[in-house]
Amino acid sequence: MIILKTPKGWTGPKFVNGLPIEGTFRAHQVPITDPASNPEHLKQLEDWLKSYKPEELFDEDGRLIPELEDLAPKGLRRMGANPHTNGGIMLKELRMPDFCDYGLELKDRGQTGPGDTLVLGTFIRDIVKMNQEGRNFRLFGPDETLSNKLNAVFEVTNRQWQAEVMDTDEFLKADGRVIEMLSEHQCEGWLEGYLLTGRHGLFNCYEAFIHIIDSMFNQHAKWLKVTAGLQWRRKIASLNILLASHVWRQDHNGFTHQDPGFIDHVVNKKASVVRVYLPPDANCLLSVMDHCLKSKHYVNVVVAGKHPSPQWLTIDEATVHCTKGIGIWGWAGNDEGIEPDVVMGCAGDVPTLETLAAVSILKEKLPDLKIRVVNVVDLMKLQPETEHPHGLSDKDFDSLFTKDKPVIFAFHAYPWLIHRLTYKRTNHDNIHVRGYKEEGTITTPFDMTVLNEMDRFNLALDVIDRLPQLGDTTAYLKQELKDKLIEHSIYIKKNGIDMPEVRDWKWTKRSK
Repeated sequence: MIILKTPKGWTGPKFVNGLPIEGTFRAHQVPITDPASNPEHLKQLEDWLKSYKPEELFDEDGRLIPELEDLAPKGLRRMGANPHTNGGIMLKELRMPDFCDYGLELKDRGQTGPGDTLVLGTFIRDIVKMNQEGRNFRLFGPDETLSNKLNAVFEVTNRQWQAEVMDTDEFLKADGRVIEMLSEHQCEGWLEGYLLTGRHGLFNCYEAFIHIIDSMFNQHAKWLKVTAGLQWRRKIASLNILLASHVWRQDHNGFTHQDPGFIDHVVNKKASVVRVYLPPDANCLLSVMDHCLKSKHYVNVVVAGKHPSPQWLTIDEATVHCTKGIGIWGWAGNDEGIEPDVVMGCAGDVPTLETLAAVSILKEKLPDLKIRVVNVVDLMKLQPETEHPHGLSDKDFDSLFTKDKPVIFAFHAYPWLIHRLTYKRTNHDNIHVRGYKEEGTITTPFDMTVLNEMDRFNLALDVIDRLPQLGDTTAYLKQELKDKLIEHSIYIKKNGIDMPEVRDWKWTKRSK
């Protein structure tokens, strides 16, 4: 390797307007700013350009002289023709197991699973195993593979590590398919390079700290958008980002680790490039990740939980639901065949839990109330089809959310994103969103939802407040719900954990 060290602005003008240029910060700017009206600047620009002696480099017709042209690489050695710079040429399909084989058996709606990413880890493990020979799949992360519960991958591979290994280290070997370094931007750079040279990968990260690669994501998304329109540029594997350790379950780490805003950043990019998925349980996560790893030329962002959590759908139901990206959960509502009084929407694992808990309260206390539950996995379904290729038509959106009924929507991230995605919809004025509103601390899991008014009691209160036809008949119920919030506050301060009725809540047949 030859390293050439040169002054910044080398070969440019030494001084302009009496100020030094070469070797200073000014060389990073336009050095000669006014050649159009300043004769001295024009003369400096002319001298600068002539210093390259173009008469020695080009013939009278402006063509590069043959002896210099012959120095350029030929054929596949040319930079633009080298297959390693056009990774789609080198790309081989991943060998993938059937994700359905890893699904959790669902005996009861809402049964507690071991942790969604823990289940996903077994699927990723076997992808690593099946592609060991091809050496074309890697898992990247800022020292969080175990923390994000992808533990199973270490049953078949290690962290690749070239430096000293200590007795206290685990899973460090000279050869491994996991690449870790406590630097999100380094991991993102590694993954982008890996994809651009024709391989596949997955980047797992804490949700709050993925912001570190905001600008890197920007540039990759722009590159994908531009190159999709170049016929000679082959499509590459998608950039897949798994965000675990998310905002609603960072109660132990506190406010610094609570930020779901990367989603807002992602949806700014071209609709042909970005995808955002919020699977509500492990089986949905398996279906979504199978789709993402098989896709090309996208940025796929998947947000999932790692702690034990309720499971809602069988693997077959999850496959259908995730293929649609959005749908009515008929088993959760009671409006089949009639017009609902209210629509309860949800996107994300914790919002789904709190929505269903709110529904169970309303069904018990207001049995005549007709409720529809709509779960969203593919966030871009909320946009009109004219704005995003995954978007629903106005007719299909209205069939789910109605044209005039109140919609109480519990969302994983900042609530205004839902308003932004749905502002053109017929019923937008009736959509009321609860989500993260920058309230956090070290507290209990349920208290995180209470602090942001996305808990089951506040959601039930929202429904009551949006249904004037209930009149004064709900006064006692409203008081009961508000009392529950006070009881919650007192209980966690005294005991440091959530109330048993929250911790141990289950979706039961009575909830139906």
